[in-house]
Amino acid sequence: MLKKLRTFFISLLSLVFITGFTVASNAKVLVVGQIAEPKSLDPSTVTAVNDFRIVMNIYDGLVRYTDGKLEVEPALAKSWDISSDGTVYTFNLRSGIKFHDGSDFNADAVKFNFDRMLNKDHPYHNTGPFPLSFFFSAIKSVDVVNANTVKFTLNEPYAPFLSNLAYPTGLIVSPAGVKKHGKDFGRNPSGTGPFKFNEWKSNERVVVDKNSGYWDGKAGTDAVVFRPITDANTRVAEMLSGGIDMMVEVPPASLSKFGGSKFSVVEQAGPHVWFLILNAKEGPFANKKVRQAANYAINKQAIVNDVLEGTAAIAAGPTPPAFAWAYNNSLQPYPYDPAKAKALIKEAGVEGAKLTFYVTEGGSGMLDPVAMGTAIQADLKAVGFDVEIKTFEWNSFQGEVNPGLEGKADMAEMAWMTNDPDTLPFLALRTESWPDKGGFNSGYYSNPKVDDLLNKARSSTDQAERAKLYQEMQEIVQEDAPWVFVANWKQNAVTSNKVSNFSLQPSFLLLLKDVKKN
Repeated sequence: MLKKLRTFFISLLSLVFITGFTVASNAKVLVVGQIAEPKSLDPSTVTAVNDFRIVMNIYDGLVRYTDGKLEVEPALAKSWDISSDGTVYTFNLRSGIKFHDGSDFNADAVKFNFDRMLNKDHPYHNTGPFPLSFFFSAIKSVDVVNANTVKFTLNEPYAPFLSNLAYPTGLIVSPAGVKKHGKDFGRNPSGTGPFKFNEWKSNERVVVDKNSGYWDGKAGTDAVVFRPITDANTRVAEMLSGGIDMMVEVPPASLSKFGGSKFSVVEQAGPHVWFLILNAKEGPFANKKVRQAANYAINKQAIVNDVLEGTAAIAAGPTPPAFAWAYNNSLQPYPYDPAKAKALIKEAGVEGAKLTFYVTEGGSGMLDPVAMGTAIQADLKAVGFDVEIKTFEWNSFQGEVNPGLEGKADMAEMAWMTNDPDTLPFLALRTESWPDKGGFNSGYYSNPKVDDLLNKARSSTDQAERAKLYQEMQEIVQEDAPWVFVANWKQNAVTSNKVSNFSLQPSFLLLLKDVKKN
């Protein structure tokens, strides 16, 4: 009996230590192992899926993705109407909803959110930056019709608009919270979601509590603790020892450790692509032949089989095959052909060139980046390149890569998980998406034909026409090779047997409202 009591009190003390707040002995607290410390909890200002996994549980958008699909359904907006020309969206909002800070959600709050992001003269625009405001660049104006009706006028038809509203960048934050905390709002978030913010202790935990007044029903747990554990092996050890209840992005080599009745492994295919950004502005990769050589030089099948343990497929181009309607099935991945790579390198006159390669220790969708980077380094060395790897923690890595590789590096690892076939190429392949113009085209690729195709595709409301444009774009980009196209991943997570009612989403977002812990 004494032994049982001692175990109980140790468990209780451990829970209080982990969560940092007092809970009843029967409280249901879900502890999630994250891959990195979040950068911010302001959804308008972040880009990493790691951060999105937290904010999706604190906030709501006007719309959301249907469970298990990438289709859009009502959320804070109970319905909407679209004008015949596709340029005016009128949203009818739910009434009686409050933000976690007690302020009202209404049409004024919606207008505040989008004006804050898009209007440089807005009094709270300086609480940004807003790197994914590209998602809403088609918005001409946001107008309040009445307290429960808001109208968006676009400068042209924009096919991904509703899908982008469902993405975390479209989540609605509390205007009162922004006004109170200013640039510190990202450390003091307030939304309307199923969980409300409790605390953020840097490099230890983010804690959110159940929102008992949530408009769409109470959460299945009393609180969620997000623990940043950057080292994959440490995350695995914590999961095996019971230090965490759930772990996202399990290293492929560790999946076999979670067999049996104590754990459940969950998998879900989704729109993911892992690639290498090549510096097309300066250095060896300014030559298309050298970029193609890198694609031939890297043994992607070996990476998929040996490093990723078969949890991914070789990528053929910039668009993930999960977007079946827009994917170009005629494309075949660059074959592994070191002899061809050497010939192209010789033809370009860059034998023995020195390359600086940026690698991250881990991050959203980055799979096993150090091991993958090492394998890539060896393959490039085998065809004559002298490759120096520079490794960074995830947030530092983004700080180096997102502003552009010019003057710093020849290549960098990257992964994107997107909601629409427009998103990645529009933000990372257009000329107007170079870093100095606010985009993520960190390798400075430019092709006017690609620019034209992407601009036409996002303004078309005919899906068949959009598909044709995207497929043509994929052919050009594969030939130009601004990236090395490496892998498309199937996401995974592992939960303990105490966790139930959990599923992964094809959006790669982590939704925890209905999860229960026994």
